[in-house]
Amino acid sequence: MIECGVFKRTYEEDMAFRHTALARWRIYLLLLAVVVFPFVASEYYVGIANLIGIAIIGALGLNILTGFTGQISVGQGAFLGVGAYTSAILAIRLGLPFWLALPGAGLVTALVGSVFGIPSLRLKGLYLVIATLAGQVIIEWTIGHWVDLTGGSQGMTNIPSPAIGPLTFASRTSYYYLTYAIVLAATVFASNLFRSKVGRAFVAVRDRDIAAEAMGVHLFRYKILAFAVSSFYVGVAGSLWAHYLNMISPEHFTVGVSIEYLAMIIIGGLGTVSGSIFGAIFMTLLPVILRELTGPLSAMLPITQVFNALREGIFGIVIIVFLIYEPHGLAKIWRNIKDYFRLWPFSY
Repeated sequence: MIECGVFKRTYEEDMAFRHTALARWRIYLLLLAVVVFPFVASEYYVGIANLIGIAIIGALGLNILTGFTGQISVGQGAFLGVGAYTSAILAIRLGLPFWLALPGAGLVTALVGSVFGIPSLRLKGLYLVIATLAGQVIIEWTIGHWVDLTGGSQGMTNIPSPAIGPLTFASRTSYYYLTYAIVLAATVFASNLFRSKVGRAFVAVRDRDIAAEAMGVHLFRYKILAFAVSSFYVGVAGSLWAHYLNMISPEHFTVGVSIEYLAMIIIGGLGTVSGSIFGAIFMTLLPVILRELTGPLSAMLPITQVFNALREGIFGIVIIVFLIYEPHGLAKIWRNIKDYFRLWPFSY
């Protein structure tokens, strides 16, 4: 039941997704909880869970690029907008069903992300951050000013809900199952990606790109591929966002959204799949929790002012605290908890 050493008799055992029965049972119980959740929660909390699911997909994409490949990006909000607008245009103006608009949005966003990833061959660190910030500004300006295509500042409305024949995912509960089916596929793919040759090349580029190139890793190819895979994830998240809200506007895809996604992977844990999930949950629930906590203060101060002040202040404080005291994020805290119970009652 509990792993107590490294002992694998076959290659299949060594490459197993989960090595112990206890780890597999945790996965089964988690999947069961995801399936049962809409039956025990209100519509409000199901809606929040939908937003968490969309954020998980976007955070996974950014973590692939920044956490695993070491290419820092602050253009996530813009790429989210590319996916959302592409899906809306394909669905409304071309009449394509959601099941074609979704991968279409991912592919177009991957192409755009690859173009803005070209400078990564020459730029690193802060210079690459500025380059991706320029991409954010360019895409944001294009969305707001290409009125014939995007609707400009008015955005796009009447985006159809996903449907399979007579089955329409219009309610929050039905959309919940659609979203988390895609979350499951995205998580499994990301987890297995870094057990493959491509994933190991991404990690090598992050750890020491010059040494990786000396060992035969084609830097330009894998950096562009990392931007493409990451952007595909974000495009899918943008498509889900557009069809969930049934309307989009440029205000949904500002640089503030990019900062929030960057905070998700920092707080959750850079370079871990579970960190993307923890960070997305934390950052999505943070404003909800603050809204509940500031409710009793509404009699003394306007609730909007209190909420905004606390949200921005606590948002910055949380990032600073994690960077100082636990730079590996919530994923490291979870790993410490598991290690403690694995070793208990022994200290090591």
